[in-house]
Amino acid sequence: MTLFDFNKIHTLRRNFITGITAVTLAAGFPRITLGSSLSIEDAVSPRRLGRSDAPVRIAEYYSMTCSHCADFHNNIFPTVKSKLIDTGIVEFEMRPFPLDGLALRAHALVRSVPRKKFFPLVKVLLAQHPVWLRAEDPLAALMKIARLAGVSAEEFNGIMRNRALLEAIVVLRQEGVDDWQIASTPSFVVNNDEVLSGNMSYEDFAERLSAFGA
Repeated sequence: MTLFDFNKIHTLRRNFITGITAVTLAAGFPRITLGSSLSIEDAVSPRRLGRSDAPVRIAEYYSMTCSHCADFHNNIFPTVKSKLIDTGIVEFEMRPFPLDGLALRAHALVRSVPRKKFFPLVKVLLAQHPVWLRAEDPLAALMKIARLAGVSAEEFNGIMRNRALLEAIVVLRQEGVDDWQIASTPSFVVNNDEVLSGNMSYEDFAERLSAFGA
């Protein structure tokens, strides 16, 4: 999926850099109220699967509202996990690259749950993409799924209003633009060397990775 008009959300980034950062750092990263000690710093730290010493390191920039990302994770990623991640060949990281405001809030949700629930919740949300994305009230539909992950309505609403968290995710997105010129999703940074873009078949994906030893 190609880049969404993100000018309004870039305003959030500017606010984060010019105003929020000083306040946040002075007070310590605010906590996300989910019955845990999860902070904004924890929420935006890397989410990875696989061995840290794997010869191939992949960082995927994805959007929670991207149909191509959903297709990759629903149909291709299970094979990537079984053949490349679980076998120790690939370490796989997921980095948020929201293409719209709804995606931004869905990213905030998955980043707010305990780490052990991150990948399962991402899997559920992408598997049920049409259910919440096309709903008359997408946020209400998203909240229903969040309840299954143990997120109460009060906690969900708190996450949706957590400006510091939303801004921090926008900063991660902008880093993808600045560092790797990411302009569409899904995009995969391999070994901090090359960017692969687009929803590929497993065969095409594995063939592109073979140059890196996969």
